[in-house]
Amino acid sequence: MNRLVLSASLLERSAVRYTPAGLPAIDCRLAHASTVTEDGQPRQVSLEIRALAIGAMSRPLGSLALGATALFAGFLASTRNGRGLLFHITELSADAESAPSSPDSPPAAPLPAPI
Repeated sequence: MNRLVLSASLLERSAVRYTPAGLPAIDCRLAHASTVTEDGQPRQVSLEIRALAIGAMSRPLGSLALGATALFAGFLASTRNGRGLLFHITELSADAESAPSSPDSPPAAPLPAPI
């Protein structure tokens, strides 16, 4: 399974562009920072990741304020040149405490507890 759920802040957002199929697309950069437990020990984690919203998901991403924190869900794929990962956003919740939902699906089930 290829699914990523991430609470993150919107650092950068490009202007809306259109795919060859005519779908709206927005490229962005997300930032995450938290403390997780690994092997029973706390660990500080911070990262920045490139992300992309295509089609209906470009609308809520386009209205999210820069610096706002949200809960993003989607999948990872390699970039077109194969040198890195790109997070494809398929669900977005502006309230980072709730489960994300896509614009054309029923409400998502609660997220699983962290391991």
